[in-house]
Amino acid sequence: MNTAEWILVAILGVTLFVFLVVGIILMIKILSVSEEVKRVAIKSQDIADNANGVVTNVRGLTSVGGTVEMLVDKYVNPKIKETLKERKKDDGGRKEK
Repeated sequence: MNTAEWILVAILGVTLFVFLVVGIILMIKILSVSEEVKRVAIKSQDIADNANGVVTNVRGLTSVGGTVEMLVDKYVNPKIKETLKERKKDDGGRKEK
């Protein structure tokens, strides 16, 4: 081989080596970025689920039906539960016909 061929082979070898090193570094960076993207996607899904719950709660409080339901749960249901417990104690031994 003459000198020009050696120079071309050396330049090509160095160029391929540089591209190989840059490719390996780029693959490592892409993998770390993809893991970070996965974490962000999971966090954003959690945030979306929490926001959906907040919207449901606000909708329940701002509508008339939701307000009435909240009041019934808070004040009426405990009284009904107490009367049901008393009836169970009183009717515990009685069988239906």
